[in-house]
Amino acid sequence: MGTVSVKETPTSNVRKNRAVSGKPVRSEGATGVLYGVGAYGLWGLLPIYFLLLMPANSVEIVANRVVWSLFFCALIITATRGWGKVGAALKNRRIIGTLAVAGFLIAINWLTYVFAVTSGSAIEASLGYFINPLVSVLIGVLVLKEKLRPLQWAAVGVGFIAVVVLTFSYGKLPWIALVLAFSFGSYGFVKNRVGGKVDAITSLSVETAVLTPFAIATMVVLTVLGQATLTGYGPGHFWLLAASGIITAVPLLLFGASASRLSMTGIGLLQFMTPVIQFVVALTIFGEHMSLERWIGFSIVWVALLILIADMLRNYRKTSRLKKLAPAQS
Repeated sequence: MGTVSVKETPTSNVRKNRAVSGKPVRSEGATGVLYGVGAYGLWGLLPIYFLLLMPANSVEIVANRVVWSLFFCALIITATRGWGKVGAALKNRRIIGTLAVAGFLIAINWLTYVFAVTSGSAIEASLGYFINPLVSVLIGVLVLKEKLRPLQWAAVGVGFIAVVVLTFSYGKLPWIALVLAFSFGSYGFVKNRVGGKVDAITSLSVETAVLTPFAIATMVVLTVLGQATLTGYGPGHFWLLAASGIITAVPLLLFGASASRLSMTGIGLLQFMTPVIQFVVALTIFGEHMSLERWIGFSIVWVALLILIADMLRNYRKTSRLKKLAPAQS
């Protein structure tokens, strides 16, 4: 066999130079964590942004978010010469159908979330993302017929108790939290059906393209009814609404960069950043009230999440150990 030449890339040269100069080379894992912190941190701070968009209502905010997201995605695709990938996705009916369903699920999620933030229910919105991992596990059981490990069953059971306690606390079913959790959990499930066939920016582009006709129609109706605020509150308000495209796409791109560098366990642990930040923002900046009963309900949810995290780490260690043993046995 002949020798194989390895072509040096600019990245490899930079790493080599850093090694020679004694500067530490950041690992892919550390870079993935930084990207993940950026993504989940920005998602956690979204309530502040949505509050700045008032007096726009939740319907107008989501309609603008869809339209401006598509515009920003088009700019990114043009800059990265990714129209070929978009064209390939559009030719595949199965991908189009799946992403269309994903688009409507994320629209429900966005509408519910923005409504929650602008109506003084940001704490309940954070609850939705706290229980989302539990819902994802439940979807695995009900739809994929997956078998749960004992700790996973315990986490789901404790989560159910938390919902009962919070229903008593709120005096009604916490529908905002449940809609957010199930819509986002279903969105994740549908996106998994696509798998690695499309990248993040192509996926978002197709999803928003499907929703754009409805979004434009909504903006026209709001304008006719005199309820649109896009052009009626000065350039500052206009550009804040227009920025929704960037604010939607950037965290998604950061998440994509993080997911390609981290294990599912790493991503799973980082995702709890978002509801924690949302919860703190709702308490400290929005000044929302938490009764004793709600503290108890949230505490039970956190216990369920701790059980789920413990199971996640335990399974990760077991899987890693088996992978290490496999080469030795072969």
